[in-house]
Amino acid sequence: MRLPSLLLGFALMLPAGVEAKIKKVPFPTRDELRSLQLLAYSCSRANDQDSCRKTRTLADPLMDHPRLSAACKDTVWELVQASQVVTTNSFQRRDSIDRPARRLTLVCTEPEKPKQEAPSPTQT
Repeated sequence: MRLPSLLLGFALMLPAGVEAKIKKVPFPTRDELRSLQLLAYSCSRANDQDSCRKTRTLADPLMDHPRLSAACKDTVWELVQASQVVTTNSFQRRDSIDRPARRLTLVCTEPEKPKQEAPSPTQT
């Protein structure tokens, strides 16, 4: 009967040990997001396999990024789904790529930390 309680003890200790080893993953830089944005615009305009494939390849890892917001991941998902080569490059198709590409740099950047104002001296 001691074995199950011992295993339970190890199981309870496991999450604490695992959490200690997690590294803080940095947000994508503005330059990385801009590169993805420009590739998406190229896919939209040229409707060629190379730029659309590169857009999806560069965007896909952002879907698994642990620190990106749901709004960012929704935008990236929309971009990945729309970045496909089609027979007719219509305005609707281009817009379905350009719209999420424009939002990338707005919704996927690291939120700015609020600046703490120095306490003003109180006058008595």
